Amino acid sequence: MARVVVVGAGVVGLTCAVRLAEAGHRVDVVGRDLPRETTSAVAAAYWYPRVGEPRARVTTWAARTYDVLAGLAELREGPTTGVRMVPGTELFRAPAADPWWRDAVPSLARVTPTDGLPPGYVDGWRFTAPVVEMPVHLDWLVHRLGELGGTLTRLNLSALPLAGADAAGVDVVVHCAGLGARLFAQDASVTPVRGQVVVVEQVGLDRWWRADADRPDGHLRTYVVPRSTDIVLGGTDEPGEWSRTPDPATAEAIVARAAALVPALADARVLRHKVGLRPARPEVRLERVGDVVHCYGHGGAGVTLAWGCAEEVVALVG
Repeated sequence: MARVVVVGAGVVGLTCAVRLAEAGHRVDVVGRDLPRETTSAVAAAYWYPRVGEPRARVTTWAARTYDVLAGLAELREGPTTGVRMVPGTELFRAPAADPWWRDAVPSLARVTPTDGLPPGYVDGWRFTAPVVEMPVHLDWLVHRLGELGGTLTRLNLSALPLAGADAAGVDVVVHCAGLGARLFAQDASVTPVRGQVVVVEQVGLDRWWRADADRPDGHLRTYVVPRSTDIVLGGTDEPGEWSRTPDPATAEAIVARAAALVPALADARVLRHKVGLRPARPEVRLERVGDVVHCYGHGGAGVTLAWGCAEEVVALVG
């Protein structure tokens, strides 16, 4: 078995680390940010293939991740995984074809105006999706890694660690640094997509909602994701924006749109505001180059693709 260093402690890096450790490798995770400090901790987060390329591989990764998360939702022994299976509805203002990722979900049912859609929406579909409380799930991944003998260390790197013949004891580096790939892989195609969300109190909501964008630039979307003790309202998709400071006007718009979609949210108390920078790329990069396995560019779909990508990383490590 190999000694593997995983760079990046977000959901993709930790999931890769767990699968590698389960395969018998010695795994050490290093990152500038600890898991609860990463963009992953800000995510809503519910299973939804937000990135589309390479489409066939994304569908495969998403389907596998769906299956693993569904299994984790049923796990009753040990610490909670933070995963629940929650029904929900996606809505459209114009007729829409089935999603390209249709084969990744076990069941998807169309909805029409005869089903009592909210005003302004004419089409949509319903399916059950994994909803992941990220702080809880990240803690579970760290615990699972520790059970398997892996380690997690805060380390601010200026370059990827050496591996193979050039390094003492490190056989393979798995690169899951997200936006850090701009430095570590000198990949300027990786850019931030700013996402702002509002977290409100739980008002008894037991299903998620998602609606298509209705702003010309497409940067403001509506989604409502219930968790055990709160509800995440979203959100924005702002390519090229680096600011992590919440914008009050945007927050007000997010709450108003969510309440228009789900009236029960109208008087929900706001608990906090959050901003994350999704590591976007024209397509996900998952390949081995020498002694480095690159796995980054998941954008806002890290939770959706993590387990499928992790299993391919294990195969590439060998």
